Amino acid sequence: MLLLGVLTAFPPMSLDLYLPGMPSIAQTFGVPPDGAQSTIASFLVGLGIGQFFYGPASDRWGRRWPILIGALIYVAASIGCAMATSLSALTWARFVQALGGCAGGVVARAVVRDLYDHRESARVLSILMLIMGCAPIVAPLVGGFILKVFDWRGIFWLLMAFGAITAVWTFFALPESRSEETAKSARGEHPLKTYLALLKNRKLMGFAIAQALNSGALFTYMSASPGVLIATYHVPTDQFGYVFGVNAAGLIGMSQVNRRLLRRYTPDEIVMAVRPVTLVFALLLLIAAFTGWGGLPGVLIPLFFCISTFGFMGPNTTASSFAIDPLRAGSISALMGGTSFGVGGLCSAIISHIHDGGARPMAVAIMVCFLGSSLALYTMALPKAERVKAPKRR
Repeated sequence: MLLLGVLTAFPPMSLDLYLPGMPSIAQTFGVPPDGAQSTIASFLVGLGIGQFFYGPASDRWGRRWPILIGALIYVAASIGCAMATSLSALTWARFVQALGGCAGGVVARAVVRDLYDHRESARVLSILMLIMGCAPIVAPLVGGFILKVFDWRGIFWLLMAFGAITAVWTFFALPESRSEETAKSARGEHPLKTYLALLKNRKLMGFAIAQALNSGALFTYMSASPGVLIATYHVPTDQFGYVFGVNAAGLIGMSQVNRRLLRRYTPDEIVMAVRPVTLVFALLLLIAAFTGWGGLPGVLIPLFFCISTFGFMGPNTTASSFAIDPLRAGSISALMGGTSFGVGGLCSAIISHIHDGGARPMAVAIMVCFLGSSLALYTMALPKAERVKAPKRR
């Protein structure tokens, strides 16, 4: 369980560890403070693209080797990031780093589906979020500490070590969980036909779109928060990690509340109950951003609750998507993760171009993403005719 959590932590570690260093990266390469956001966008796009290869590969050839291959790519690309001599080179190295780093998450989710049913997989994914969620809390603090001792390049040397250690751990500790039935099904079907079949499934695509737009809101926050908090509200660089960590702690806490709620309710019931609450807090964030009401707390408080609700949405939408077609778990994991990070990368790129130094663009983007996600849930994934309440467990 700990290893699976670490494997899913590759993206947040790779993103959050170097967030405090973005202003110094921009200064090194002589670009505006927001110019370094291109390295976030390229990483998210790489995460989205890479998963589409690892998912079918894990169904066909097993769970372990795709992770090991991805980790080796990640290590090599981290070295390239540390030695980059231009912002363009760093941006491309981050893209390749993402192509390797996405393997752990997509395969780890498939392993969970190999071992657990619909409800239990949601509970296990909530546990993994507890482990994975430590990265957004610890990583910015570690990144800020590294910047006191080294320059931003030291952050990527640390990521290189993280990738190498995880690869060794995986080689010795991760057993093969893919069933022979899954392997037989994957070998008898071309990956393109697999994805085509998944894309035709309206219910599955509803969950995929809903989760992708949720991720778009999350990565909008991640991309915009350094500029909003450090540049606009003058939060010191070495304290930025604390603010970022509080929001991550809220996400972790709600994921554990979700784990307990799953004893009585289905993943679908929880998703439908939480979504209206998310929209309320997104509206409060929008009002605070446009009116200036409450200053920094007026933005941070509703933002905290917006981010915290991901502790409910992520595990439950993923588990529900796996339940639709368990024999294609790797490909479904890739589709869910790939669309999530693809939309996240797009939102990150858009926010980097329209960011005006304030909280308004971030608040608008988060609200638009939440509205789109709600539409996908209500009309595709869980239309009213299919919302049949499951019996509660004692």
